[in-house]
Amino acid sequence: MLNYYTYKHNSSEEWVTFVHGAGGSSSIWFKQIRDFRKHFNVLILDLRGHGNSKPKLKDTFNPKYTFSSITADIVEVIDYLKIQKSHFIGISLGTILIRNLAEKRPELVKSMILGGAVFKLNIKSQILMKLGIIFKSVVPYMLLYKFFAFIIMPKKNHKKSRLLFVNEAKKLYQKEFIRWFKLTSEINPLLRFLRTKDIKIPTLYIMGSEDHLFLPSIKDIVSQHVKSTLYVVEKCGHVVNVEKPKVFNNQTIGFINSLA
Repeated sequence: MLNYYTYKHNSSEEWVTFVHGAGGSSSIWFKQIRDFRKHFNVLILDLRGHGNSKPKLKDTFNPKYTFSSITADIVEVIDYLKIQKSHFIGISLGTILIRNLAEKRPELVKSMILGGAVFKLNIKSQILMKLGIIFKSVVPYMLLYKFFAFIIMPKKNHKKSRLLFVNEAKKLYQKEFIRWFKLTSEINPLLRFLRTKDIKIPTLYIMGSEDHLFLPSIKDIVSQHVKSTLYVVEKCGHVVNVEKPKVFNNQTIGFINSLA
């Protein structure tokens, strides 16, 4: 089972589950925990191969890395804790896992908050993926990761987020990195399906105004999905919860409370 942490509230029955992206860990939510635990019960996960979800002797997870198997890892923890329904907050690749979970187990999802959401790869990002596939076996994986992090978060004010993710990625084994990289290289069919289907669960997209690879496609999705709204954080890049934590926390907590 995935490593997880829970923070119980003494009166609230609302649960909020945080899902990080590839190369991160539960530690990227450190600027959210204090504010959220004042209002809700909080569950924070380490995805397989990340943080403290590294198998010690043998792979205890489904050996096949697919979005369905990794989504099932999250559901296993939710079911184990007997959480009947939760709000889900994700960042970057974690947003795809949450949206996939909502597709497979909609009864578990009260709302979705998707930060730095990845729902379409533009031409530039598809070229980067193809280059990565070509060079993944000959270029050190950290060099590849640093390159991708710089492309996604290129500006000076993105440096803190960029370094955080690079430092977390250093804790991954190279085999683990390649497994996740192969997964992201097969992402297009799933994203195409998720973009076209309006699941009608209350959804807040919170995106940085400088998230140049992914913001345009999210604007298109929000214009088509009836229960989706978009909040754009000015002068902010891809990892909105790290770059602008106060804005992120205020907007997301307000969104959850508005559904009560």
